[in-house]
Amino acid sequence: MILLNPKKFATTYPDEKTKQIMLKTIEFFEKKGLAKVLDDEHKYVWYEDFLEFQKKEGIFKALFTPAGYGDADSRWDTTRITDYAEILGFYGLAYWYTFQVSALGLGPIWIGKNQEIKQRAAKLLKEGAIFAFGLSEKEHGADIYSSDMMLYPQGDGTYRANGDKYYIGNGNKAAMVSTFAKMADTGDYVFFVVDSQHEKYECVKNVIESQSYVAEYVLHDYPITDADITDKGRDAWDASLNTINVCKFNLGWGSIGIATHCFYEAMEHAANRNLYGKFVTDFPHIKQLFTDAYCRLTAMKLFALRATDYMRSASATDKRYLLFNPMVKMKVTTQGEEVINLLWDIIAARGFEKDTYFHMAARDIRALPKLEGTVHVNMALIIKFMANYFFNPGQFPEVPQRRDAKNDDFLFDQGPTKGLGKIQFHDYNMAYNSVNIPNVDVFKKQIEVLKEFLATATPSEEQSKDIDFLLIIGELFTLVAYGQLILENKKFYTIEDDLIDQIFDFMVRDFSKYALQLYSKPSANDKQQEICLKMIMKPVVNAARFDKIWKEHVYAMKGQYTMND
Repeated sequence: MILLNPKKFATTYPDEKTKQIMLKTIEFFEKKGLAKVLDDEHKYVWYEDFLEFQKKEGIFKALFTPAGYGDADSRWDTTRITDYAEILGFYGLAYWYTFQVSALGLGPIWIGKNQEIKQRAAKLLKEGAIFAFGLSEKEHGADIYSSDMMLYPQGDGTYRANGDKYYIGNGNKAAMVSTFAKMADTGDYVFFVVDSQHEKYECVKNVIESQSYVAEYVLHDYPITDADITDKGRDAWDASLNTINVCKFNLGWGSIGIATHCFYEAMEHAANRNLYGKFVTDFPHIKQLFTDAYCRLTAMKLFALRATDYMRSASATDKRYLLFNPMVKMKVTTQGEEVINLLWDIIAARGFEKDTYFHMAARDIRALPKLEGTVHVNMALIIKFMANYFFNPGQFPEVPQRRDAKNDDFLFDQGPTKGLGKIQFHDYNMAYNSVNIPNVDVFKKQIEVLKEFLATATPSEEQSKDIDFLLIIGELFTLVAYGQLILENKKFYTIEDDLIDQIFDFMVRDFSKYALQLYSKPSANDKQQEICLKMIMKPVVNAARFDKIWKEHVYAMKGQYTMND
């Protein structure tokens, strides 16, 4: 089974240490129990017990220390980092969040050139420290061009930092807060590290009502030397974006974990609830909702797993991951919301009850697509790849499945963050033509009509300035790449044809939905409307296939997992 089941955890790793990290974390949460997890969440209890656990077991040290800076077996291995992110999401967003923002805080340090800071970070990881990423500001949000945090040269080789940062996870306790700023004299960008416990560091408040601590902090003439600076100028700018490339990938994995736990909980409720002489799971519309949720969830994981392979195999000559990476941040997280919506329609009022994981998850999963404007920012990025993806493919060796114990060197040596429009991709038809499955064939016809739209009804200059118009085109493009990686992963995880067929049932419907939205845009011209109508197709209906997937995959989830009380 491809979905996580903590009580039947069967994932294999090339080393026993990694397997024990996963198993011990599962044991920690199962011993803690759902009631305590929820009570801590309701009371906004700082998750010190989890942080003490990870310190004792050396988990952040193991996962976040690249080769050469820690123990002999240290490595930054995206596969096990994302596996761990999924497990933490499964038990609660707050635990995932402290892990995630620690990774972000370390990004500029490992990317930077300052070896002294790297050694300090490695030492702090051994001591069990957590980290923070000081990028966003209250007045500017994700507009990092407009940073008001300033570093003032003092004329003696030292500096003073002044300014405010906002929405900074772990900002209350982080041993190192990687802080993005500008040089007051030149306007050049700069990254430096500060200590959240320093007297010149003011942790103003937690800006949200949550168990997580999302800080506003202010630096008041905070003393900085060159030993605290990781990068300056263009290098600092690139470090900020490349850190996001590396670490916000975990957003999708948090969403997968949350949605998986919700699926188990919803199935246990519905399968054991009798209404009007029938179990809830006997009603046809409930079977459809559950099957859609299961297929979307399975697709999320298949895509994210394959995107991880591309991340780990990236190089200066193969940057295809820069398309698939933002899709994990944007597409997978929005699909997570869709899974929750489907499950909520099944369990109805039960989803509000405070003794469920679901009531917490239904709120928390909304955050993941919205962090730093994730959907809009990442869609704007994705659209830059569309022309080469469809009309100018390149030649690349096949990317293998990547679950090997190797340090992902390139992620901290990505180079300049420019030239995205020049990146090429291999021909997506290779994946689509590797199968002969009814709904994949329908989807391939929709893709051809989309290509016709792009070639013969290209958006005008005015339409290209309409973000909403472009977002819909981006959604259509995203579906094509989404389906491609799902199909590529079919052989690695031996996914049967019928399950792929059922997954592409919703893919065809989603494609038709976006085509209708594009048709309905006020600015769509006659030619564009005509082609949009040709994109609207119906998936192939197969009752026998549906019943098989329901019985062998979806309803088979009944009784598989319930979290300990």
